[in-house]
Amino acid sequence: MAIRTYIENEKKLYEVYLNGFNSKGVRVQRKRSGIETLRKAETIQFELKRELAGLKEESIHPTWDEWREECLSLMKVSYRPSTLYSYETTLNKWIKTHWDKRELKSVTKMDVHEMIYEVLPLETSMHTRKYVLKIIKRIFQMAVDHGKLPQNPCNGMMVKVPETEKKVLTNNEVDIFLNEARITNHRFYPVWTLALFTGCRSGELYALKWSDIDLENRTISINKSWSSKNGFTSTKNQKSRIVPISEELLTFLKELKLKVGGRDFVLPHLTEWTRGDAAKVTKKFCKSLGLSCIRFHDLRATFITNLLARGESLARVMAIVGHSDMETTNVYLRKAGIELKGGTDKLGYKIPASQNADILQFPRVYNAEPK
Repeated sequence: MAIRTYIENEKKLYEVYLNGFNSKGVRVQRKRSGIETLRKAETIQFELKRELAGLKEESIHPTWDEWREECLSLMKVSYRPSTLYSYETTLNKWIKTHWDKRELKSVTKMDVHEMIYEVLPLETSMHTRKYVLKIIKRIFQMAVDHGKLPQNPCNGMMVKVPETEKKVLTNNEVDIFLNEARITNHRFYPVWTLALFTGCRSGELYALKWSDIDLENRTISINKSWSSKNGFTSTKNQKSRIVPISEELLTFLKELKLKVGGRDFVLPHLTEWTRGDAAKVTKKFCKSLGLSCIRFHDLRATFITNLLARGESLARVMAIVGHSDMETTNVYLRKAGIELKGGTDKLGYKIPASQNADILQFPRVYNAEPK
């Protein structure tokens, strides 16, 4: 910081030069030249001091990439590793460089709309667009929660996607599926059986221990799950639940317990299951039998749909399978068609009854040539 003099065109002039730092700690400089008097130079020096002080005290406005990295760091505290991995992968794949170096506060709703519907490749599915928007919304909402933004620019935005068709096995297909798996002694037979008779998720079955099963009271306590990225954790909705054991499953579990001896886990941790290939194994087996090609998770859908189709209440099914949102279970209700049954029985018209009627013969009419 200094006021210095210099000669220009045989005239004495003053120059004011100051160094300082802004709110981010970045060095900044201010300089004014061509000042004719010392008094005016001192006045300008005072004004520049105030300007630099203001820069140092002003609130920090992070760029998109700076805030993205800070958010990912904050998420490590409360998010599961699998969720964090999914968020980071999605951000890096789709929008890593598009908004980098741009101030977070400058990104508008139109920018987000452009990102979702124009920047993402044309072949991007609506499900992917919806997920990308979800993550962008979360990043901006965290900025609002931490006082970086006054409001979320994504408020009111949504991506509508068609409802995913749930694939399920029919009762006849289930019989064929399990019978063939038992006869061939397929390694996944006990896993598939429990999936079809409990509706549990793959990770919940993987984590299931004999200590969670009460054969006397015929209940299974579902209180944890497993995944390759998270290891053993709580269930998907962070809540425990009880699954009742049917008569058939009770017999199966008693026989299975005798076979496995003192093993802690109910089911074998098969190599394909551990590396996440249960869906491929299930689909391949169904294809070999000429059945509907389903994934492992569709066994859960089969369980839910069959319960609903046989009159089990929506509330009880939700409790058994661990759905927190009724709309999730409603998807299976629509698949089962329960709420539609009998809906066409009250039509006011009927199809005529079949009767033996005389067949009337009409004379043929020929077009005669004019005479």
